[in-house]
Amino acid sequence: MNNDNDSRILVDGLAFPEAPRWHEGALWFSDFYTHKVHRLAGDGTLDTIAEVPGQPSGLGWMPDGSLLVVSMHDRRVLRMADGRLVTHAALDRYTPSLCNDMVVDAQGRAYVGNFGFDMLNREAPKPTVLLMVAPDGETRIAADNLLFPNGCVITPGGGTLIVAETFGKCLTAFDIGADGSLEKRRIWAELGDASPDGICLDAEGAVWVASPPTSEFLRVHEGGRVSERIPVSGQAIACALGGPERRTLFMVIGKVARAPRALAERNGRIEAREVGVGGAGMP
Repeated sequence: MNNDNDSRILVDGLAFPEAPRWHEGALWFSDFYTHKVHRLAGDGTLDTIAEVPGQPSGLGWMPDGSLLVVSMHDRRVLRMADGRLVTHAALDRYTPSLCNDMVVDAQGRAYVGNFGFDMLNREAPKPTVLLMVAPDGETRIAADNLLFPNGCVITPGGGTLIVAETFGKCLTAFDIGADGSLEKRRIWAELGDASPDGICLDAEGAVWVASPPTSEFLRVHEGGRVSERIPVSGQAIACALGGPERRTLFMVIGKVARAPRALAERNGRIEAREVGVGGAGMP
């Protein structure tokens, strides 16, 4: 029996889970190497919502409720329409590297990151861009000179975007303009040895950070103070706050590896534990 301070395993045997999202009473996430987007209901039922041949990552929803999915290898944002995925935006002209995580705001604007370099073949990190996809699919560069822009959150009211720079070892913040442009760039928190991957925001303005190399989830405050640490067995990949009061921290855990190894080992899992402060903002 677990108490409220214990983590519990919700699902395991995944290849490489990513991009957890709490939406309409369920946890949604991508599994890279099985090319599937899943929905985990409160009773533990796991449904496959979509299959993405180009490898799914970031998830979000338009104001009309339609699902958006990042397709990594062909560098597109897909939209679920009438039960099938169609191209919402083509991003290949803006970046030669794999597209990755995404946050979608209340107006349906999607901010999409990318690797910026060939990480699995050990290419040296290079700066890259964060893209903004308008609701009609028009795309433009929202910010540049970022070192692997990864997980993003948007504060309540839509005034600030915080992005995890994985190889910059920091969280970077921008003001969001009326047209979705990003302005007044600043370092929100330096993270020392931690490298941020997926992130989520709580109602006190702190950011939960998944750090793969240090195998922990960190609750970080603006300026860099860490108030909580949750060590895990495996690499901490991403996180989301959800549940009835958004006080359940869903922790995605796995191991960064190439597809054949990840599919053979199936060591990806999602754990959950209750925390003191509920979630806020997007996603």
